[in-house]
Amino acid sequence: MGMELIKTVIKGHTGTIVMNNDEKRNALSNALMAAFLDALGRLREAGVRVVVIRANPGAPAWCAGLDISELPAAGSEPLSYHHPLETIMRRIQKFPAPVIAMIDGGVWGGGCDLAFICDILIGTPNTGFAITPARIGVPYNTTGMVHFLNMVEMNIAKEMFFTAKPIDARRAENLGILNHLVDADELEAFTYRMADGIAANSPLSIAVIKEQLNIMGDARPVNTAAFEKIEELRRKAYHSKDYREGIRAFFEKRKPDFTGE
Repeated sequence: MGMELIKTVIKGHTGTIVMNNDEKRNALSNALMAAFLDALGRLREAGVRVVVIRANPGAPAWCAGLDISELPAAGSEPLSYHHPLETIMRRIQKFPAPVIAMIDGGVWGGGCDLAFICDILIGTPNTGFAITPARIGVPYNTTGMVHFLNMVEMNIAKEMFFTAKPIDARRAENLGILNHLVDADELEAFTYRMADGIAANSPLSIAVIKEQLNIMGDARPVNTAAFEKIEELRRKAYHSKDYREGIRAFFEKRKPDFTGE
């Protein structure tokens, strides 16, 4: 049957989704994302009051982002509305219970989207965040940009996108990305203690408040002309020579030679 890419556990009113592909640093392959969506569906049917998303204890990374080997060829939209990662983020956002990201390790690329869409982020000194599309010439979609701007100020988003360098746990806490920063050996107890406290509150009240807050958080008006301009800019990137060079360089394990074309 092969390895179980996602493990799901329900204990009391809390459901846990465990990303279980340490060898690939929990890269978001199509298979892993399909299993993730299935897990979210089962937890919703079970009526859990809190969801915790985590990696295995001691995993080399929390999530390494999208599986680059599955990115489309240049000239194709790399992250369309119906892409599994986009679907996962919408499901998390619309999940009627709070979703907590329990993070011990690196969070890269599309993993940042997965973490940032969660309602509460709890990390350890091993936690770091890096958004890396510029390293391989990949454009970023508008939804992802909105998620970033809901999490950090514009100048921080620009720094992270432009440099593609990670920010460490302490800075992430200072920027408000992490709700809490705790020692690694305290992470699990701290997270589930919070989950138990949330589960003891009114699930209906929390579901309504979560939806209210999400509606207000997404209230960033973009007129039609601006949206069309954004899509034109993205098409320029994913039709580019730089996109093809970035993908080739990744698989050839070398530094890309970008030309800006």
